[in-house]
Order: sequence, then C-alpha cells, then structure tokens
Amino acid sequence: MQGNTACAEGALAAGCRFFGGYPITPSTEVAEHMAAKLPRVGGVFIQMEDEIAGIASVIGASWTGARAMTATSGPGFSLMMENIGFAVMTETPCVLVNIQRGGPSTGQPTMSAQADMLQCRFGSHGDYSIIALSPASVQEMFELTVDAFNLADRFRVPVFLMADEIIGHMRERIEIPDSVPREERKILPKGTPPFRADEGMIPGFPQFGKGYGVHVTGLTHDERGYPCATSPSLHEDLVKRLVAKVESARHEIADYRVTNPEAEVVFITYGSPARTVEQVLHDHPDERIGHLRFRVVWPFPEKALDKFPDAKVFLVPEQNLGQIAREIERHTCIPVVPLPRFGGALHTPAELEKAVEAWR
Repeated sequence: MQGNTACAEGALAAGCRFFGGYPITPSTEVAEHMAAKLPRVGGVFIQMEDEIAGIASVIGASWTGARAMTATSGPGFSLMMENIGFAVMTETPCVLVNIQRGGPSTGQPTMSAQADMLQCRFGSHGDYSIIALSPASVQEMFELTVDAFNLADRFRVPVFLMADEIIGHMRERIEIPDSVPREERKILPKGTPPFRADEGMIPGFPQFGKGYGVHVTGLTHDERGYPCATSPSLHEDLVKRLVAKVESARHEIADYRVTNPEAEVVFITYGSPARTVEQVLHDHPDERIGHLRFRVVWPFPEKALDKFPDAKVFLVPEQNLGQIAREIERHTCIPVVPLPRFGGALHTPAELEKAVEAWR
C-alpha cells in the first residue's frame, strides 16, 4: 500500500468521519482515498475552496463530535496557521497531516523535505504547545494516524502527522488489524462551565447538539467561554494551562526507538532519514553505532537522549538545514553534528558511514 493511502486507512480505522481539505501535491492521495471511502461508512468528505476553509471546516466538524482531519503540504500548511491557533485556543481536537515537500514558497512540489518541523511547533502566533508525530514507514503511516486521533481527543489539541514525500509515496507491505484502540473525549457534566478544567487541566467536551450552552471564541475567554480579553491574570492562567496540559505529559506522550544504547556515535532521526541509518546498521553491524528514532517529535522527548550514557556525539541527518538538531543542542552537552540534506534526495549510506568515520 502507498503511505498516503495507509494514512487514510488509519484515519478510517480510528473512526474519522469528516475530511475537509484542498488537493495539493504530495498529499492529494490522502484526500482521494477519503473521498472514495468516507461515504461508504457514513462519513462526509468536502473539498473546500482553499486550505483556509479546509481547516475551518475540520474545526467546525470536530465541535459536532466528529473525528475530523485534513491533509496538506507546505503552502497549504502556511495558509492554515491562523486557524491552527484558533483550534489551540478553543481546545478543538483534530488531526492535520502534512506530507512535507521542498520549499520555501511553491518550491519542489514532488520532492521530499522535512523543513516544516519548526513551523508546526511555532508557526501560529502566541504561546502554545502541540503534538507532532513522524512516521518512517507505510505501517507507521497507519499506526501513527490512529495515535494522532487518540492524542487529539485526549488532550483537546490539534495533532500533526508530519510525514515527508518519501514516506507518503513509497509502497510497502502493511498489516491492518481488525480493530484499533480508541480513546474517547472526556464528557462534560451538565451544568459545568464548558472550559472549566479538572486536575488534568483538560476540560470535558461540550459537543454541539447535546444540550450544552457554549460560546466558542478565539478571544481570551473565561470558564464559560465568554470573551474577557483585557484581563492580564485570566489570559496568563489560560495560556499557561493550554501549554501545561501537553508539556506536563511530555514524557508520557514520548514515543521513540533505541538501538545500541551503549554506543559512542549515535544517529538521531525521524521520518525517512531513519531508513538510511537502519541500512547502515544492517550492512555494518557495530554496537559502537547507536540509533535514536523519534516517532513523536513534539513535545520534544529530551529524556530519550539519556538512553545513550556513553555517547560522544549525536549525528542528526535531516531533510532540512538542521531544525531538530538545534532542539537537540538545547538539551545536551554532547556535541551535536547536523547532517543536512535537502533538494529532495535522501542521505546515502555512504554519506552516513563517512560521518561515522570522522568520529571514530
């Protein structure tokens, strides 16, 4: 199965019943598959007039109780940023798939990149926190799409599946289970203010059409949802909670894979560059070479770096100029060496082997 198709199948298995979006290379196959399959399971597919309308429709559908998603790539992702901030402020669970391609601007529509990783974390204005997953195989396109919906409903946040063109368009064998785990949204008790959070900092969900009186606004709001945009203390409490509900669970959300924890030279990857590292380890087995692969990139799992107590260097191959390498540098005293590769080509095993030899 193709990676983009596996993503759509994962969404369907997870109970997604609304897709609103606009076609854009290299993500269009996600939309095409959802357009064909959603009506058969009682769902709704809408091609909107642009990506701004696409994410707006997803937010609206989510408030009716539907598991809702969209899929896009770089230019469309940029158009969605304002409404992503709206989804954060209104605590709207939804899933956004970004099959990354080369930029800036129109860039390379058919070529792979990983240059939107900082944009997904910081692209909308204001202080907030999100969750972003990064698959490295067709199987993970299915599995991590399911995880994305569960995380979105659990934490009431937009969750990003940050794949790249290589993973989106490759074809591999995939195993699809008969059923997948599903985490339901927390129910809001009747009579409770719709934005009153419990000790977990996550309010129950007041679904439209279920008898709740709820006002939904992107303005700073009180527990009732009513605008209160001039109170410094209320705004501070609200924004701190929106950040803390994710960041306080960062170690629980973390998902990564560790190979050779006693290694001195350690590759750190996410997405398609992981495959080249795995090829190097397969061709030249050496316990002195380790591999840390992130499946969840945001919130950043800094504790994973401690899994390599003997590490002398972290080598970070990315399809960008070092976006996550900079984040790794913030959390370690060990030398971090970015290995950027962009323009659409993936690192070769020979290139990574040369980087290892420089540190032996």
